[in-house]
Amino acid sequence: MKQLAKYGSLRGKRVFITGGGSGIGESLVAEFAAQGALVAFVDIAVEASEGLCRRLAEAGWTAPLFRHCDITDIASLQAVMAELAAKLGDFDILVNNAANDQRHQAQDVTLEYWNERIAINQRPMFFTCQAVFEGMKRQGGGSIINVSSISWHMKSGGYPVYATTKAAVVGLTRGLARDYGAHNIRVNTVTPGWVMTQRQIDLWVDEAAEVEIKKSQCLPNKLMPQDIAAMVLFLASDDGAMCTSQEFIVDAGWV
Repeated sequence: MKQLAKYGSLRGKRVFITGGGSGIGESLVAEFAAQGALVAFVDIAVEASEGLCRRLAEAGWTAPLFRHCDITDIASLQAVMAELAAKLGDFDILVNNAANDQRHQAQDVTLEYWNERIAINQRPMFFTCQAVFEGMKRQGGGSIINVSSISWHMKSGGYPVYATTKAAVVGLTRGLARDYGAHNIRVNTVTPGWVMTQRQIDLWVDEAAEVEIKKSQCLPNKLMPQDIAAMVLFLASDDGAMCTSQEFIVDAGWV
């Protein structure tokens, strides 16, 4: 396990994370808690999320606040965010992490499927940004980090709607950065490469994938969730104070 930098500016900061129960999100929740931040997160995986909260409390960190929420239900997401902000205070940091990279072929995409994928991977990001804006404005600033994917940079096949939504993340970031920047709110994109989450290992990382990773990455080590968390922590902290409207790619040199 890598030893990440400690950012004093993150201690006591209020953080909201989508999809925090497993994978990259689990690492984000854990690493922000280890920095002394006050973390709230949503996920649909109740057992995994509650287990994460227990483990972090047992490790001596302030236990995160977890709420079950289907982020495709925007009204519910807004209500949960309002409830958690009332409990913790206005959020200083927002990390839009939740996504689903279900495989599909273009010819099989129906309008219903398209709308469902947009509802998971794209639509919630805008409304979470909207939800934290007034609170960040009140306190003089904040940091928003939207998580994309190198899939669209790589021109990967097998999930065109997912690639579309992940390309749109960069557009959302750049589309908000100017207006939000006037209130000292930074908006950035973090774009992971092929991260070895348990889901990826279980579903996609076979012998052929191992060969592809070794061929495509410049660095030999596999990319882990903590590597993505390291970049997010930097951008959330005061050390990233003059970074906004940018896409930060963490992919071991794949693209």
